[in-house]
Amino acid sequence: MTNEEQLKAIIAEALNKLGASCSANEVIVTPSKDLAHGDYACNSALKYSKILGKKPLELAEEIKSSISSELVDHIEIAGPGFINFFLKKESLSSVVKTILEQGDHFGDGKNKNQKIDVEFVSANPTGDLHLGHTRGAALGDSVCNILAKAGYEVTREYYLNNCGNQVEHLGHSVRARYHELFGEPLDLGDDDYHGVDLIKIAEGIKEQYGDKWLKDTKESHDFFIEHGIEVELGKIMKDLSDFGVHFDKISKESDIRAGSTIPDTIAFLKEKGYVYESEGATYLRTSDFLDDKDRPIIKKDGCYTYFLPDVCYHYEKMNRGFDQLIVMLGADHFGYINRMKSALMMKGYSPDAYEADIYQIVRVYKDGEEVKMSKRTGKAITHRELVAEVGKDAVRYFFAERNGDTHLDFDLNLATSHSKDNPVYYAQYAHARCTSLLEMGKDMIDDSVSPVLASAKEGDILKQLAQFPSMIEAAANARAPYKVANYIQKLAQLIHEYYAATKIIDRDDKVSTASRLSLIKACRIVIRNALALLGVSAPDKM
Repeated sequence: MTNEEQLKAIIAEALNKLGASCSANEVIVTPSKDLAHGDYACNSALKYSKILGKKPLELAEEIKSSISSELVDHIEIAGPGFINFFLKKESLSSVVKTILEQGDHFGDGKNKNQKIDVEFVSANPTGDLHLGHTRGAALGDSVCNILAKAGYEVTREYYLNNCGNQVEHLGHSVRARYHELFGEPLDLGDDDYHGVDLIKIAEGIKEQYGDKWLKDTKESHDFFIEHGIEVELGKIMKDLSDFGVHFDKISKESDIRAGSTIPDTIAFLKEKGYVYESEGATYLRTSDFLDDKDRPIIKKDGCYTYFLPDVCYHYEKMNRGFDQLIVMLGADHFGYINRMKSALMMKGYSPDAYEADIYQIVRVYKDGEEVKMSKRTGKAITHRELVAEVGKDAVRYFFAERNGDTHLDFDLNLATSHSKDNPVYYAQYAHARCTSLLEMGKDMIDDSVSPVLASAKEGDILKQLAQFPSMIEAAANARAPYKVANYIQKLAQLIHEYYAATKIIDRDDKVSTASRLSLIKACRIVIRNALALLGVSAPDKM
């Protein structure tokens, strides 16, 4: 248990003695910005004064009198009722020993006994990933990492839309390119895919099968679709793997459409009274719940809308035993959220069982001007091209450090610069600096000695390190990777400032040097752990 967690428990116990009903999770403890005001501050006296019928200052004094702990050196009351805690130096330093003992597991949350499915990217298998997919991948994978670190059982899922018009056009486009290789005129419609990547797919088919698929049959029609999907999906998964993103499960729309899943779902919804017909189409009464209007599930021509298989798919996910479904969606899907919540509520699920995180568009800038087109292809910059130009780490960090619901302007110059203005370079350099110090002082490291660290800068670092577990919980609750990035930047700043102001390795003072190197070792562990949550490497040399 960290100092922050212990303080919360101590304060909650004191409040409960005074008649409040309070858990440690409800107590807010924040590191003090000024050491003159202690190491930590708490506002519980202000928060609970009305509940207990006391003045804030009076309650603060009673809380102070009720606390007796070996953790605390002394307590002061300030302002309208803030409680400032001054910890014993050895108490503040105790986090170092905890970090060194737990290593990569420092910050691990207790098992929440909750299963969460996170679906993200789910790009149609009809071409290269675009930068919207890149942002969804960076955010989705980071959210999964954070949730798992916080103690949730997480499944990463990709939904493959392998049915419908888009794959029909893919199949026709591959067929056209294949026939073109045998001297036939290119037959591509406006809605078909004109990308040159399909030429390579067609060439591969010709090399493997010769002229086997020149005759148009049901078999050849299905082959071009299935082969096109297989190749395009393979490219997508390769790009995502290179980006550090992997999936536990790939679900296919074709599996949802197969068998009796959809008819059985319609029958269930009809029995519940949630289905009706109007002007030849069939609708779902989503407006009975959270939606602004009812949604069609079967069109006039008898074909299913895309929404119906999606409803069945989410039912199927819940049937797998998940407590919550999380989906990462582009900004154009905002209206989708309440209709899916409504559909799940029709089956008795809580509206909270489904959550969607929306992410906004990405714009790329270079030399102060927006770059919309790739010089190589003359088309929009793809995921693969951006990662190749600036590297996985920079893309993942930049895409995760901003809240997903804000627009992202990606600065190519900044992402490739080796300066403190580049946040990922600044963070990775802090880790490399720690590694270098530990290598230089490896003969003076002594983890068996409990470090005593007394300087103001050391105190700031210790409090930042101690916040790591609570930051993980906050980032998990908000599904906010940017909170991790903010934490990393603050810790990196403290490390760099400490290095500039302190003679960390002093061969004339072995005891103090051992303490400082233990602190540096703890910093390296935590910044590495934090970077890993964003899928970013922690190099030992820069």
